[in-house]
Amino acid sequence: MRRFWLIVVLLFCSYAYVLPRWSDWNQNSRLNLVLALVDDGTPKIDRYVANTGDYALYNGHAYTDKPPGLSFLGIPIYAAIRPLLDAPPVQAQFERIGSRFAETLRPDGSGLRADKVRFALVQYLLTLVVVALPAALFGGLFFLVLQRLNIAPVPASIGALGYGLATSAAPYAGNFYAHQLVAVLLFTAFALAWSPPARWPLWVSGAIAGLLLGWAVISEYPAAPAAAIIGLYALYRQGWRWLPSLALGGALPGVLLIGYDLAAFGTPWPIGYAYSALWQEQHHTGFMSLTAPQWEAIWGLTFSEFRGLFFRAPWLLLAIPAYWIGWRWRAQRAEWWVLLLVPLTFLLFYGSSIMWWGGFAAGPRYIVPMIPFLALPAALLIGKGWERTGLRIGALILLGASFALVWIEATATQLFPSDAMRATWREYVIPAWQRGDIARNAGMVLPLEGPASLLPLLALLMTGLIILLRPLEVAERAAARHTAAQPPTTPIAPPAQR
Repeated sequence: MRRFWLIVVLLFCSYAYVLPRWSDWNQNSRLNLVLALVDDGTPKIDRYVANTGDYALYNGHAYTDKPPGLSFLGIPIYAAIRPLLDAPPVQAQFERIGSRFAETLRPDGSGLRADKVRFALVQYLLTLVVVALPAALFGGLFFLVLQRLNIAPVPASIGALGYGLATSAAPYAGNFYAHQLVAVLLFTAFALAWSPPARWPLWVSGAIAGLLLGWAVISEYPAAPAAAIIGLYALYRQGWRWLPSLALGGALPGVLLIGYDLAAFGTPWPIGYAYSALWQEQHHTGFMSLTAPQWEAIWGLTFSEFRGLFFRAPWLLLAIPAYWIGWRWRAQRAEWWVLLLVPLTFLLFYGSSIMWWGGFAAGPRYIVPMIPFLALPAALLIGKGWERTGLRIGALILLGASFALVWIEATATQLFPSDAMRATWREYVIPAWQRGDIARNAGMVLPLEGPASLLPLLALLMTGLIILLRPLEVAERAAARHTAAQPPTTPIAPPAQR
């Protein structure tokens, strides 16, 4: 378990190191709902709407046009910390805290008022608890899944860190978006249905899986097709005995969503986007911007400099030969279909949208929830071929390049790249680094400036990697030999064999 916790700590520190982007409409809109519900007891965000363009207008009032799942999770956290934030000694420190980042502000901006510092601090704390911590723990779970699939500790550790740090999951694990949370919810439900803990009653596992799938849907509505695939897989793998508990767990998020929609829009249906103040033409094209798959969008989400997933994380291309090889694992054929269909579902869904690029974004943020379903087969291919020198070196080169590409873009200047720039790297990322304009991060508190502010994070990661890659201790070597001796075609036994 030491490797598990080291992976969790490394991921959490990495996600916490770079501060969430300020002046980000998407994040502000979600956080506005938290503030409105706790401070004002209403879903109306009229008091806060000036900080975002992502809002809906209905009956003369402003509401977030985002799904409320992420905001719901932030409510108890904000309610707990609000008395501390409003204490006079803490209020007095807000401007002093903000002065550390004064050089990162626009000269023509309004400066760091105490209320803006308070908002940024709330955003940061909620991001840590609701997004970064689950994402870091999920990295540990990803490591355990690889171990259960007979991957040795070192390549399993590299696979987990590769997913958490060398894909577009990384920037969204440190910001108040729902995309990485949805990735965690979907894949955890899949892993739970695949191999529920032996000590848990079956109804508990089923209810938790249903809850995770339901919360994924109310956090990002386009997750519904993927959630349906995983739900059907759970019934196939565990049998119809899971149906009552699966449905019961999924009903709770649904009830919360209906209650919210009735309070905000007077209807049980989620229609926030129908009343968006901006982009009405796009939202009313086709079905909520969906038309038919477009080659420009498919290419743009996969290989383009603009928003391409594989442009930023080329190591994920190893999933393609892994799918080919994995088809021969008949005992895991159902899992193979889930790992294939979930990414295809997201890709086809957003590849059919006329707004597929996702506004200001570091990479393809819309399809972040599908990444772990690609990363698992890619990591499996690396783990199974770890003893082959050529494959190991090639995989490490791809992982290193992916890490650099992801983090260079994620830390370029104070906003994610605009959708107005299609040559993202040439027009935005590289010029920002040449100017030394680096996103606000913990290193600036020391204080360090520009690219040097990232050096403490790199030192932490290098230290962690050295520990993870050190020669295995006697007990670990014995466990690794035992794991390697297991049949590779049945890494997780189906229910009938347990």
